Amino acid sequence: MIWLALTWPIVKIAGYAVKYRNFYSLYFLVIRGRRVTESKTPRKRRGAGRVTLTRVAAHAGVSAMTVSRYFNRPDLVSAEHQRRIALAVSELGYVPNLVAGGLASARGKIVGMVIPNISGPIFANTIQGFSDTLSRHGYQLLLASSYFSAEQEESAVRAFLGWSPAALVLTSRFHSAGTEKMLAEADIPLVETWDYQPERAPMQVGFSHFQVGVSAARYLHGLGYRRIAFVQNSAAGDFSALERRDGYAATLSELGLAAQVFAPDAALAPFEAGKQAMHALMARPLRPDAIIFANDNLAAGGLLAAQRAGLRIPQDCAVMGFGDYPFAEMLMPSLTTIKPPALEIGVLAATRVLQSLGVLAGEAPPQNMLTCELMPREST
Repeated sequence: MIWLALTWPIVKIAGYAVKYRNFYSLYFLVIRGRRVTESKTPRKRRGAGRVTLTRVAAHAGVSAMTVSRYFNRPDLVSAEHQRRIALAVSELGYVPNLVAGGLASARGKIVGMVIPNISGPIFANTIQGFSDTLSRHGYQLLLASSYFSAEQEESAVRAFLGWSPAALVLTSRFHSAGTEKMLAEADIPLVETWDYQPERAPMQVGFSHFQVGVSAARYLHGLGYRRIAFVQNSAAGDFSALERRDGYAATLSELGLAAQVFAPDAALAPFEAGKQAMHALMARPLRPDAIIFANDNLAAGGLLAAQRAGLRIPQDCAVMGFGDYPFAEMLMPSLTTIKPPALEIGVLAATRVLQSLGVLAGEAPPQNMLTCELMPREST
């Protein structure tokens, strides 16, 4: 009995501690946290100036509750109201605040990145370099793939911004109007990679795709090839590849040569698209003596198709790609290609993000132009 009398108060105290632990945690987070922050210079709340749900409702001519249901329970919203709300969201650049229940001034440790293709080997080193650089400073990468779709990219950007990331990184400068609207209103560091357009507001870390096309055409011309063709990417929306095509075409025009451009069926996988291009181009009465493919996957498909058809590479037709994929050097013949600075892009983009956040010392220059490397091999 004496033991029970002594231990019962201890058990009761422990029970109260467990019961009210969330209250005391909240007290120290809010009350004590407020005292600390009040002693420092106040800073602007992140998200200030954000387009509100109420404003979207007014713009669409519906209630705020209807807009809330549109995002949380769209099955309860009529098709007409869904159409009006979607239009208002796009026109205003609205981003739903998914962390509205937390502290609005809290700075996250997540950086969002949208790339065209997570499984594509061309972007692997960029992702790795970016992630490794961030993680050394306590930041983590949140990744999404658009697969060259402006609509999918817009959806990913809206989702990322809703989670209030520390920064946002996109691939190239080709975006939908909705994405451009959100980028213009975002209050976080923004970086566009794999491109270089200094006139744009977001920081650029990349290279000129137009110049890649110029370099490829001039290289083949210097080897004596005159009937040079270009094969576009079968993936619709790869506007960077179209810029490489434009650089090729402009160069051939300067040299007094005719450009030949082939567009594979959009539904074809890369190897099949390369095979289709090779068969179609080599069936022409005046067939090309060299072909530049938009990427190494296409080039490999074309090269293998040529071998199966009994063509000699490069004697009957030279083949050139872009990307320097891991298999490029292992093909027989090995593939001539242009190597982009994929790893350097990732490391430099992460460095610029960390500098913009004040994590790393040094000012971030507005543009960061890198160069590609020609990899001459047996296929030319």
